[in-house]
Amino acid sequence: MDPPHITRENPDEPEIRALLAASDAYVATLYPAESNHMMDAESLKAAQVIFLVARVDGEAVGCAALVRSTDDWAEIKRMFVSPEARGHGLGRLLLQRLETLAIEHGVALLRLETGVKQHEALTLYRSAGFIEIEPFGQYQPDPLSIFMEKRIVGSAGSVL
Repeated sequence: MDPPHITRENPDEPEIRALLAASDAYVATLYPAESNHMMDAESLKAAQVIFLVARVDGEAVGCAALVRSTDDWAEIKRMFVSPEARGHGLGRLLLQRLETLAIEHGVALLRLETGVKQHEALTLYRSAGFIEIEPFGQYQPDPLSIFMEKRIVGSAGSVL
């Protein structure tokens, strides 16, 4: 297996749409529709969105998006690694790339919403320094959602 490549890609490509559909199908097995807060492929093409794809041996096996707000924070959306590619650290690599991009864009705070049944994702986010918070932005309280954030600290120790 070649090392993964993570690049910015167009979510409209057929292979990427299939990856997003797999993500939608997975989440639909866990939560009712009203508790799914996914961005569609069209929304992922917006100017304030950076959409990344992880490829292994040329195949799209993971994705993640950084959605910049009008304030000093950005939201992580569409974080997904296909089941057959899990266990190789791709989620952590995607998360690290999102953090790097956030710093490059002057973002001081990363936020996300994930589900209570996504134990692997929760373990990843917590191990990366995310803490639980109250609902943010347009989210409403939902017993099936967990909201998290991480303040980004620059290499000199100052908050960006």
